[in-house]
Amino acid sequence: MRQIYLDHAATSPIHPEVLEKMQPIMLESFGNPSSIHTFGREARRILDESRRYLAGTIGATPAEIIFTSGGTEADNLAVIGTALANQHAGKHIITTQIEHHAVLHACRFLEGIGYEVTYLPVDEQGVISINQLKEHLTDQTILVSVMYGNNEVGSIQPINEIAHLLKDHQAFFHTDAVQAYGMAEINVKEMAIDLLSVSAHKINGPKGVGFLYARSGIKLQPSLFGGEQELKRRAGTENVAGIYGFSHASKLALTTREQKTEQYKAFKNEMMSIFEDYNLPYQINGVVDGLPHVFNVYFPKTHIESLLINLDLAGIAASSGSACTAGSVDPSHVLVAMFGKESDRILSSIRFSFGYGTTVEDIHYAAHEIAKIVKRVTAKGNNGGN
Repeated sequence: MRQIYLDHAATSPIHPEVLEKMQPIMLESFGNPSSIHTFGREARRILDESRRYLAGTIGATPAEIIFTSGGTEADNLAVIGTALANQHAGKHIITTQIEHHAVLHACRFLEGIGYEVTYLPVDEQGVISINQLKEHLTDQTILVSVMYGNNEVGSIQPINEIAHLLKDHQAFFHTDAVQAYGMAEINVKEMAIDLLSVSAHKINGPKGVGFLYARSGIKLQPSLFGGEQELKRRAGTENVAGIYGFSHASKLALTTREQKTEQYKAFKNEMMSIFEDYNLPYQINGVVDGLPHVFNVYFPKTHIESLLINLDLAGIAASSGSACTAGSVDPSHVLVAMFGKESDRILSSIRFSFGYGTTVEDIHYAAHEIAKIVKRVTAKGNNGGN
């Protein structure tokens, strides 16, 4: 059976070139970069070169890059680390209702130890209001954390406007750019971003590695204690092979960014065209021109679990953007924030996401299969499941 992977926003396959580059590092340059002998110095050279390259991709300096185990740790360090280190200036944080759980759960933790958190709502396109952000800023606000591009619906936030608003305010500005990095042009200096999170496995790099950009001068409370790696901000021997693979994956992603953007837009148009050929009722959640690789679609009178099971049986991997367990579905917090908890969309929407290896032939085949499945499960629903 043909297998088509349309869940790249969840994780992406490692690029063969990245794997090829990593293997000799693991086999030959295995030294601890903190060691002073030849093996250690070689590992340190690879680490420093990778750090320098990755810093350059966002307009940062090498010392401003903190390597982590991925996006979750980077988000946690940004949110909790900044809050704990700067609590003398206030205990108020502003974020949004549609953040990744790595940010939302970090904020919940802070609420439990005495911090106040404001969760900004979004409109039906999944975008916050700058005026509402402005209204909630106080002299106690120390951090504003707003994701660059949403992982479920692809909505892009007004990052430049947020930064401009905070220009003369004490609050630091953090953005989770895990989905946007490699797809959007980012320069942290020009955009006045203080903290930014990135993960390698979203751009065809290895799992278990990411980084947090922290502008020079920002104080962070470390979450790990041990050695003095990462300028005493993140203890633990660095994942040299993973970081090197990350840097190569970044090169591949950035050199093909414009090509991918056009290709993924074409994929969306192809899917919509085929859906329309089948006279299939559907609506886009968010906007079509958000993150190019994310395509979240509402199919009226369907149900997430039935759709996902049937898609999987047809060899198509997609996602609901919500947590599914046997016999129940936890509705997507993103769609709830956009449309309300009573909306049919929260239980009838599927996220398709594109990436390395996805072809127009895959999209053509998948769209036809999706349309057939939606018509079939809708018909069953209309007949009471008989």
